[in-house]
Formats: sequence, structure tokens, C-alpha cells
Amino acid sequence: MPKMKTHSGAKKRFRVTGKGKIMHQRARHVHKFQERRASQARRLVNDKEIAPSDVRRVKKMLGL
Repeated sequence: MPKMKTHSGAKKRFRVTGKGKIMHQRARHVHKFQERRASQARRLVNDKEIAPSDVRRVKKMLGL
């Protein structure tokens, strides 16, 4: 049986913590920080856990 391939887009967007939680970066975090308030930019720095309804689908894409 062939090996399961990891979804290329998913491996760029999600990461798995040591405890097995799947994290993602917050939206609007990537660029154009000069247009945001400093407080908003700091809030966007922290990664967030994905929604419980998406866990099964993301784990399948990551090959977990």
C-alpha cells in the first residue's frame, strides 16, 4: 500500500505542539503592521488552537 502524503498547504499553516494540540497563526498577522495599532499587532502574535470541529480534518491532512 502506498504511503500517505502530507497535504502541502496544511504543513505550511498548522503545527503540532508537544501535547498534540494543533495550532495556527492568527489572520492578518503576516504583513502591513504599520497600518495596525501596536496593541492589535501584539494580540495577533500568539498562535491559536484550531476549532474542535476542524481537528479531525486537519489531522488527516497532516497524516496524524
